[in-house]
Amino acid sequence: MPSRFRPASLAAALLVTSALPTFAADETAEVWRLFVTDQQAGRVTALDATSGETLGVFPTTGYVTHLKPSESGSILFAVQMDHDMVNVIDSGLRFTSHGDHGDVEISDPALLDLELAGSRPVHIVPHGDEMIQFYDRDGEARVYNEAALLEGDTKHDIFRSAAPVHGVAVPMDKYMLMAEPNLTAETKAGDLPPRFGLSILDETKAQVGDAAVCTGLHGEASSAGMVAFGCAEGVLVAEPQSGAEPKLTMLTYGDDLPDGTVGTLLGAKSMQYFLGNYGDKGVVVIDAKAENPFSLTELPVRRVDFALDPKRVTTAYIFTEDGRIHALDTISGELSRSTQVTDPYSKDGHWRDPRPRLAVMGDEIAITDPRASLVRILDAETFSELRTIEVEGLPFNITAVGGSGLTH
Repeated sequence: MPSRFRPASLAAALLVTSALPTFAADETAEVWRLFVTDQQAGRVTALDATSGETLGVFPTTGYVTHLKPSESGSILFAVQMDHDMVNVIDSGLRFTSHGDHGDVEISDPALLDLELAGSRPVHIVPHGDEMIQFYDRDGEARVYNEAALLEGDTKHDIFRSAAPVHGVAVPMDKYMLMAEPNLTAETKAGDLPPRFGLSILDETKAQVGDAAVCTGLHGEASSAGMVAFGCAEGVLVAEPQSGAEPKLTMLTYGDDLPDGTVGTLLGAKSMQYFLGNYGDKGVVVIDAKAENPFSLTELPVRRVDFALDPKRVTTAYIFTEDGRIHALDTISGELSRSTQVTDPYSKDGHWRDPRPRLAVMGDEIAITDPRASLVRILDAETFSELRTIEVEGLPFNITAVGGSGLTH
């Protein structure tokens, strides 16, 4: 794949850090914390990523299906789809930028004494100082303010779709991009209608124009101001327009691609491109401005999880069911190295069966190994295993939060 990505402004990389020993005044600290869900039990474990110390075990209402930090890393949403609940965790980390340097304040992580109840919460979108949580069976997106939540205030704005739907909502300038259901489709009692496409709501919450077709809309990501959504027809991208509503463009799957669709998307932060799944054994790099926007890489076996490296901006990591991790060069589309990490984890069986998940933190990669009750820490350059951290139960979803700054 030719080097054709457009550079973009560097955004503050979101990392996960751990508590550090006492530092002298005005000393630079790099902090990393890992937050890990259990595949069966309702809890999130906070870990010091360096020492492996458990910093807290936070009980949740039920099994956590999604765990996502805010853009600043100050809070995390622990979403329990089957229990109609979202718990909020204070990461204990505060990063402040001063232009030529940044500061970091470190305290203990904590489970906030508030609950964000609603019918079937699933997709969360961090955006600036906001967290947008979609509740499928309510057919609404709630916009929460990070600072308010830290003060115990759950006030929120609401944007609604035409009807309940497995949806998502993404802000863009003064507009909201909103998944919409197909209200003409036959739906069994108790089921949500299929996704039809994407509408644009203005600041009065009125729809602007007709909804764009994006059948089965699933998966969203942002990259350098652009937002992408996975569809049956291709990938729908939204771009901001000065003084007008966002521009929507469908990138249709080319004839050179095998059968498949994109349903999970990741967005690069320092370059404008996306990485998506494609079929059981493929990933696609998506460059929305290229003549052929899709570059497919076929994997040797089925894919389990994948992640972009915010520091090494043209590198992604893919874990496959044979227990191996692979480094993908997102420019060439080639797998540059691979290493055995765990025993095999077959993709056969239920989608919720315990399987590894990845998180990138600076120069290291964290991988959950549920059957071994471990988090394995690898060197990002060599894939050598640096250490392991024992975690009670079946460690599953994992998120890293952190970075570097001056301590005062």
